[in-house]
Amino acid sequence: MEIVSKPKSPISYQPAGQFEDTRFEKIHNVIFKNASEASILVAQEIADLIRYKQEKHKKCVLGLATGSSPIKVYQELVRMHKEEGLSFANVITFNLDEYYPMRKESVQSYHYFMHQHLFNHVDILPENINIPEGTIPLEYINQYCIDYEMKIKNAGGLDFQLLGIGRTGHVGFNEPGSHINSGTRIITLDYITKVDASGDFNGINNVPKKAITMGVATILRSKRIVLLAWGQNKAAIVKRTIQGEISTEVPATFLQHHSNTTFVLDQGAAAELTRLETPWLVGECLWTEELKKKAIVWLCQHTQKSILKLTDRDYNNNGMSDLLAAGKSAYDLNINMFNVLQHTITGWPGGKPNTEDTYRPERSEPSQKRVLLFSPHPDDDVISMGGTLAKLIQQGHDVHVVYQTSGNIAVTDDEALKFAEVAHDFTHKNATDIHFQSVINTIKTKPKGAIDSEEVRQLKGLIRRRESYAAVRCIGLKDENVHFLDLPFYETGKVQKNPLGTEDIAIVKEIITRIQPHQVFAAGDLADPHGTHEVCLNAIFAAMKALKSEPFMKACWLWLYRGAWHEWDLHEIDMAVPLSPDEVLLKRQAILYHQSQKDRVMFQGNDSREFWVRAEDRNKKTAQLYDQLGLAEYEAIEAFKRFNY
Repeated sequence: MEIVSKPKSPISYQPAGQFEDTRFEKIHNVIFKNASEASILVAQEIADLIRYKQEKHKKCVLGLATGSSPIKVYQELVRMHKEEGLSFANVITFNLDEYYPMRKESVQSYHYFMHQHLFNHVDILPENINIPEGTIPLEYINQYCIDYEMKIKNAGGLDFQLLGIGRTGHVGFNEPGSHINSGTRIITLDYITKVDASGDFNGINNVPKKAITMGVATILRSKRIVLLAWGQNKAAIVKRTIQGEISTEVPATFLQHHSNTTFVLDQGAAAELTRLETPWLVGECLWTEELKKKAIVWLCQHTQKSILKLTDRDYNNNGMSDLLAAGKSAYDLNINMFNVLQHTITGWPGGKPNTEDTYRPERSEPSQKRVLLFSPHPDDDVISMGGTLAKLIQQGHDVHVVYQTSGNIAVTDDEALKFAEVAHDFTHKNATDIHFQSVINTIKTKPKGAIDSEEVRQLKGLIRRRESYAAVRCIGLKDENVHFLDLPFYETGKVQKNPLGTEDIAIVKEIITRIQPHQVFAAGDLADPHGTHEVCLNAIFAAMKALKSEPFMKACWLWLYRGAWHEWDLHEIDMAVPLSPDEVLLKRQAILYHQSQKDRVMFQGNDSREFWVRAEDRNKKTAQLYDQLGLAEYEAIEAFKRFNY
């Protein structure tokens, strides 16, 4: 098979499983620190291929994907077109799939997505763009799919196929049960796929039940395949695809048959691969303190023993004999790690005054700290660290909560209509900036999937704002210590947000400069379904980096909490804050003040539980894990990781 990518790049294909550290793996993969760095290299490979084909006076045939994974790749290709003269004049594209039924003009259509992110910004010829048609009459679909296959074949086949992967293991919309010989066809979407798409459609009931997709066989005929996967949510399916057996239950495993496939992963998506998750089972390790902590916690869970009960045999039988060979006994390793984990536990998240703090996670001085808690959405603060927030307030610290976005996209139309009708009945028409009868009419007549008007977004933002005030009041925070940034990147009226901009960073810098905090708490959970947490965290990182030389920043520590989707693993935790039963109930009460997010969570990801249930279950599970390791037993624990910016 011809390898058309020239010259070779860091993601160039290599056989998988050829070396000791990859012997469990059946698909070549490359792991990067973040999606941005990886996407630039993928875009560079595509650009090299386009130019190589141009030199040979040939067409370059690309198979393209949609979704959040390839967006940064398309952004880099657009940049190269505008700044480096990369031409798409010789490019023919075939998209993997499209919802059915789906109008091209709909903001949820993949036709809209591709033009928004790529085609409208480069010099590709319109006649060279091929995207499955979502309005073909049902009786003509079979012939249409045959014609789509023939069009790919007549173009010379796919030189390069870009893929994402769904939590079901689908590539394209080849859901579980798809056959290796399947071609382009109409398919019924899996329930999990519809759950993942529900945020784009304002509810699962609005997600189309079917889609047109290239088949597995169509994809496998590509000369080169690159699959992108970002984030912790993809870790389990990535491991199953790369290390598991080939199965129709995970259609992506058919890529094990392809002789020129590379998975491009960030650290979150790669986290469960054996060589990263449990490297001591693969070969010899460089035993850093962090890796020791991870390994010993894993060993406790694997053997179902507490730390102080682990034996030499436990270490020897589970790939850790070289730890003992270094001269330490199991007893020494156990007691040292017991102390490390014990020292993460504190009931004083702002530091305990007048106390020797060498082995405490936070400093004792200053005894009263200025604390800045960043919350990406208007409920992440109480969902993720409501108990710790209450302790900080009760222990006399100057606490400020900052809501980075309005959260308006997460308010349903029904909820907004209810508030608008109440407000309309209560006020005169011109008593506020919002004309409530207009809002009522707009919501009632709005087509499914349409973008909210500015007035409707304003109302939905106010709903989230007032819920936030009520939530933090119940745990004792003063109104003047509540701040709303309404970062511009979020205010699109759509699920898809704008990239982080200089204005967003400037706004975050201003609030940090004004408060001059000793502690910053920020959401380090990047598993939220639509990436708002990641953008908000990047804004904080950029702002703090820019302010690093300021004198007040020398005393500023950054603590990361995680949200409703994923908790820190035990070995990652630097500060564990225990909660009493009463504090758990207070946290629940604060979360329940966010009434618009109760019962029908619009962006719940793969978890159907309400946020307050998720938070309690997660905090109680963390406490149980500490207990199982032989440490103190608590009702619940909120966990934090210190980040050195």
